[in-house]
Amino acid sequence: MTQPAAGWLASGHEALVAGSWAEARDAFTEALEDSESPEALAGLGEALWWLGDTLGAVAHGERAYAAFLRRPDPVQATLCAFKLHLVCLNSLGRRAVARGWLQRATRLVDEHGLEPLRGWVHLLSAAEQPDPEAARQAARRAITHAERFGDIDLELRARSQLGASLVQMGHIEEGTALLDEAMVAALAGEGRFLDTVVFTSCNTLTACSQVAELERALQWIRAASTFTERYGSAHVFTVCRTHHARLLFATGDWPGAESEFLAALDVGREAEPALYGEALAGLAELRLAQGRREDAGELLRGVEGHASAARVRAALDLAGGEPAVALEVLARRLREIDLGLDPGTRPYGAGAAACLERTALLALLAEAAVAAGQRQRAAEIAAAMARLGEEANCTSVVAAAALARGRASLASGAGDEATRRDAAHALERALALYTRLAMPLEAGRSRLLWARARADQAPEAAAAAARTALGAFEDLGAGPDADLAAAFLRERGVKAARRGPKSIGLLTKREREVLELLERGLSNRAIGERLRVSLKTVEYHVRNVLSKLGMRNRAEAAAFAVRHLHADGTVDDPLID
Repeated sequence: MTQPAAGWLASGHEALVAGSWAEARDAFTEALEDSESPEALAGLGEALWWLGDTLGAVAHGERAYAAFLRRPDPVQATLCAFKLHLVCLNSLGRRAVARGWLQRATRLVDEHGLEPLRGWVHLLSAAEQPDPEAARQAARRAITHAERFGDIDLELRARSQLGASLVQMGHIEEGTALLDEAMVAALAGEGRFLDTVVFTSCNTLTACSQVAELERALQWIRAASTFTERYGSAHVFTVCRTHHARLLFATGDWPGAESEFLAALDVGREAEPALYGEALAGLAELRLAQGRREDAGELLRGVEGHASAARVRAALDLAGGEPAVALEVLARRLREIDLGLDPGTRPYGAGAAACLERTALLALLAEAAVAAGQRQRAAEIAAAMARLGEEANCTSVVAAAALARGRASLASGAGDEATRRDAAHALERALALYTRLAMPLEAGRSRLLWARARADQAPEAAAAAARTALGAFEDLGAGPDADLAAAFLRERGVKAARRGPKSIGLLTKREREVLELLERGLSNRAIGERLRVSLKTVEYHVRNVLSKLGMRNRAEAAAFAVRHLHADGTVDDPLID
């Protein structure tokens, strides 16, 4: 005899609290077989969201909202509207639909005097604000309401949102302190709802990436991994993997970056379509740096309108010998975000995050201007970038400005010793800053340009610098840059044979555990049960193992383990740490 709907509802809610999403889905589905209650619809929508079926979550959330209104139960209807706003905005990228849900929730709060929920209106309004000062004020109002009504989830999310707004305004130390505090409390379980972790994680990783706080982002990705493995959140997984991939790309672990991008794409297609385009653009940028232009172009098909795609599209045009096209693509993107070339134009404030996308676009714009013979324009862009770096007090912006200035000066001063010396000084600064930031691709490019600037005055030092740059490019797998370095050395009469990457990569402790279980012939599901992690997490680790070992399938990895993996977990292969 099957249990009544009330029993299935209770089982479903218990499973949600425990993070057993598949059990919750099944229980709420059984409850709906008996009667279509709004509680069962809302519960099923929640379970589907955690399982990565974002469209299914929205469909059931909409039905639950309407059913609660008919009851009438304005409190639960408003909570459904809040959830639909967040999913449509962050996961689906449907801003107009999200604004509609927020407006509807606001009307319900006003009409029914739902004061305990007004703080959530302020919080979600803060996340919608393009102006960080307005967002900061809304977040503070949300904190006031959270403290008044003892709503710990609202408080943690609002402190996280306040931190993100302060980072955007350039108050990086104050903002990241709030983000850190909210993350610690959320991951420790202070909130009643698990999606508080999702909210704070997204805010923290996005803000850290915006201002190139790479080490902080990496620490939080590692801290959130336990939560992701325990609860299998496709949303945290996709956000973490995408940001982690960009971090690894920037700091030189390109095999790791590729694995992370692919993992984000596997999970994010349905769960986080708004972030899916960013992951595609990131992988396309990696492919371009590797010299795989056709692959990069294919990855961009269908996501040309994504914010992250414009710069990669322009880089493809520049690499293809079409600087004029690249200039137009970049100028159009700058107009779209209403930033322009005037450093005094600051619609979103003068903060570090506000200028970071502008900096990335301007850096490529300056390079394209040099390629198009517009040397004066390139110099003006470099000067604007330098002012941005001073305003934002952001090392990565200052480094990019120095590189752009050196490139522009070198292009305009072919026979002018003073101009070439100015170029060398700017490039020395860029090299020092990129070395400090542990960004080897940009450091190598700065070093090679410095070699060009000093080739006539200090030929031996220039050749040594170019050889060092060539080695760095080879280690990364940056084929086009390595070709440029080798060509420069040959022009100077120095032998420069290409060799290719010297290292496959390093396996982590968890990856060694997975490799050991692959050796035993366990399936992914069996590995997940043994390690107490989700199936998607196992798939992610298996991909990493294969990528780092340069192997095509599980059988090759198992054969490698038989030869090199010892019972204590150590290996005798020098490529594994």
